[in-house]
Amino acid sequence: MADLSIDFAGIKAPNPFWLASAPPTNSGYQIMKAFDAGWGGAVWKTLGVPVVNVSSRYGSVNYRDTRMMGFNNIELITDRPLVDNLLEIEEVKKYFPDHAVIASLMVESKTEWEQIIKDVENAGADGIELNFGCPHGMCERGMGSAVGQEPEVLKTIVGWVTEAANIPVITKLTPNISEITDPGLAAYQGGTDAISLINTIKSIVGIDLDTYAPLPVVDGKGTNGGYCGPAVKPIAMHMIRELAQHPEISKVPISGIGGVETWRDVVEFILLGATSVQVCTAVMHYGFGIVREMEAGLRQFMDDKGYNTIYDFAGKALPNVTEWKHLNLKHKVVAEINSDKCVGCELCYIACDDGAHQAIALSEDRTVRIPSIIEENCVGCNLCALVCPVEECITMVQRDDGTQHITWDERTQADDIPTSFNDDRAGGKGHYVPKPTDALKGK
Repeated sequence: MADLSIDFAGIKAPNPFWLASAPPTNSGYQIMKAFDAGWGGAVWKTLGVPVVNVSSRYGSVNYRDTRMMGFNNIELITDRPLVDNLLEIEEVKKYFPDHAVIASLMVESKTEWEQIIKDVENAGADGIELNFGCPHGMCERGMGSAVGQEPEVLKTIVGWVTEAANIPVITKLTPNISEITDPGLAAYQGGTDAISLINTIKSIVGIDLDTYAPLPVVDGKGTNGGYCGPAVKPIAMHMIRELAQHPEISKVPISGIGGVETWRDVVEFILLGATSVQVCTAVMHYGFGIVREMEAGLRQFMDDKGYNTIYDFAGKALPNVTEWKHLNLKHKVVAEINSDKCVGCELCYIACDDGAHQAIALSEDRTVRIPSIIEENCVGCNLCALVCPVEECITMVQRDDGTQHITWDERTQADDIPTSFNDDRAGGKGHYVPKPTDALKGK
């Protein structure tokens, strides 16, 4: 049977499923309940000088039948006294000594950092996470993402913490920056033991059409919040990959955060180099019980692939992530429609004709509602397969024989790329496009 236990920068846990620092980790009660359900670790809701929060606090983006596809919050760090949190950390460790309890911290001065580090160490915390990501409220006070966006400041504070701490230090990064490797490298150079990302993305999720205030509305006003949930997963995976492929940053372990909801998400994050994953929004939506599906799915995947530990496949996707200029220009796929599965909705035709390359035709006999592929026009863009509502009705079939391989970079080196506006070497030269006036037929 697969062994899910991990050793993350010296922090041991029975599995890689951790709760992110957020409302689900606001109290010892919640964390004990989570550990009892099967979670392997938890990052405590950020400790610091307690704040006064507002009401209301959350907003969301719903898409058709999907609730909370994206989630927005304007809640800040803990509003509970430090002593209460410390006593509860101690209590949790008493009942769950083998589970990971990480204290998320956010203070200002070096003296405050040194004191709070001692406090959480004395309470029994297994590690420290530095919250350099919060994009609302705290950044206005010179903390959170205000630090994460200033690599030199981040590096200095990481140095303070690593010098004072006797337990592993994780630096949590903000995605609200143009180049994630800048703060990542600063954290590494500051001596961090590990990195976690992403924190939430600065956002406005909607406007109330009666009050004209951003959601969530607080007495007729609103502000930007932190965006998370399934919608941010692609951004998180990209940024994790950037750090995991960096020659220096990759020397420290990465805890992946952002839109993790299922075992597949967990596997994908691990394949891109994360060796623990943190979850928040999915728990706020569905509860702590989702960890059971995560564990069962991860075990099944590992058993099917013959992996004994997550380290057997951690980062395995990284060699396949490259720059566009290194992709094979000779690879050719075209769409193929399974007429037995087609329901005649014609979404593929609409999408291709209006939004892509006019490579799908409708039958002249309108009693036949199965479209056909105009193969010579098909560029293999995948759009028809993506919009098709029937699983595996449209598939992309390889047409090249796999023997030819040339990239944009290779063509550049060979001085064989388009260099003028009407260059015959352009990829779309001679590609069929209907006459503009054909769009008006039937009007």
